[in-house]
Amino acid sequence: MALLSRLRRFLRQPVSASTVGVRRVSPSHHGDTTREDALRARLTADPNDAASFAGLAEIVRRRAAEVGHDGDPLTAPHDDVERQRAADLAVWALAEEMAGHPKAWYPLIELARLSVHDDREGALRRLATAAERDTTGAALVEGLAVLRLAGLPVEALGLGVGHWRVREHEPEVARHLVLAALEADRPLEAKHHLEALDLHPDRVAAGALRAELEQLVARVARPGA
Repeated sequence: MALLSRLRRFLRQPVSASTVGVRRVSPSHHGDTTREDALRARLTADPNDAASFAGLAEIVRRRAAEVGHDGDPLTAPHDDVERQRAADLAVWALAEEMAGHPKAWYPLIELARLSVHDDREGALRRLATAAERDTTGAALVEGLAVLRLAGLPVEALGLGVGHWRVREHEPEVARHLVLAALEADRPLEAKHHLEALDLHPDRVAAGALRAELEQLVARVARPGA
């Protein structure tokens, strides 16, 4: 069953999805409680702390796989497929909870990562919102990586062209745009994004990246390279 269909069924259940990531003390997870509280405190202060989100996601994944969404071991999933489903649902609920922060973009990236194969349009909307919430370009880098990894280079180009501010964003955005253009068989567009690096204020970092990418573009452009 597709992830979004599972989510719809899950959300119709009496227990709110937002409670999946909430700490529940049980004998097998007693050692997690202090760490979980610390991670949640960090995410409250900075909802884009990727390391803290990953640590908390690990806890809720393990808990969901072992005791189910309601914390009752008797309802725990009994095979690998069910355990993976429960773990994904737990992370989805956690990301939705954290995405409510007006400055949160990293949780939106995680939601898009979970839904990109089942709900492409929804994932693109989440990635666009994430890019709009971030001024550094870090969210755009993550979003482009999600789309490229999903085999969607054209969609990555659309996201990048719509949100890349070359003078303000970290130059790493250009790497993903050039690679996406090459993956989409658009070498001229790759060269255009490469040339845009000349506008970046960090001449050293942008220059080093351009030199690296120029070699790659040249190899792709040469037949038999």
